[in-house]
Amino acid sequence: MKPARLIILAVAVVAAGLAGVLAMRLAGQKTVVEQAREVIRREPTVNVLVSADNLPVGARIGRNSIRWMAWPAGGVADGFITDTAQPDALAKLEGLVVRLPIFAGEPIRGEKVADSSNRIMSSLLPAGKRAVATEISVATGAGGFVLPNDRVDVIMVRKNAEGRYLSEAVLTNIRVLAIDQQVEEKQDGSKSVLGTTATLELSPDQARVLAAAQQMADRLTLALRSVADAQEADDSAAAYLLSGSDDKSAVQVIKSGTIVTGSIARTEQR
Repeated sequence: MKPARLIILAVAVVAAGLAGVLAMRLAGQKTVVEQAREVIRREPTVNVLVSADNLPVGARIGRNSIRWMAWPAGGVADGFITDTAQPDALAKLEGLVVRLPIFAGEPIRGEKVADSSNRIMSSLLPAGKRAVATEISVATGAGGFVLPNDRVDVIMVRKNAEGRYLSEAVLTNIRVLAIDQQVEEKQDGSKSVLGTTATLELSPDQARVLAAAQQMADRLTLALRSVADAQEADDSAAAYLLSGSDDKSAVQVIKSGTIVTGSIARTEQR
């Protein structure tokens, strides 16, 4: 046999052998499926001071009523009390009075608490406001369903020199601070507070208007408003009572069961 043919035959045998070995290796290999691992990164947290229980208006803060809670760092709002900014907050807030209701788990904010030193009512008053009391009864206090933190209109009813009854809302959307000495709802399940005195939150001018109305009125009535009205303005008042003039006062005159709006000086009953 010629040498050239021997070389070709040897190359063919070697190639066939290599192909067989490669085929056997490929057949013995297992398919590997790579799975992506889910990486969960925990957001950094900050300890925020929160209420450990529901705190009503007028309640005093104690060591057991507040606690630190881990809070997502990205969710910390201005006004939150953190352990990095105020590490001694637990001791500093002890004894303070709650000005607005705070619910369990709610972050404590400075505007919702006030220093009291046993002067609870003055602690509940925002800066620039006055607390003024007025007598009420079941008939003039919405049947006893006016509660602290409710909003009311103060309606004055009086008889003029001609014997006609005039009515007017001298104050509107006024916050009730307390009924008698109670600055929160009862905790025994009852909701109404049958008191004889309502303490209202007023501006200085509104306090003067109420004082004048108490002297002029045959009756002052508190008209309970809806909670939906809480965001409405509460600075209106019958300004004419500050000067003693009736010329610019708009009142409601009752005429045979019909209410007519007009000026005291010009409205006549027929």
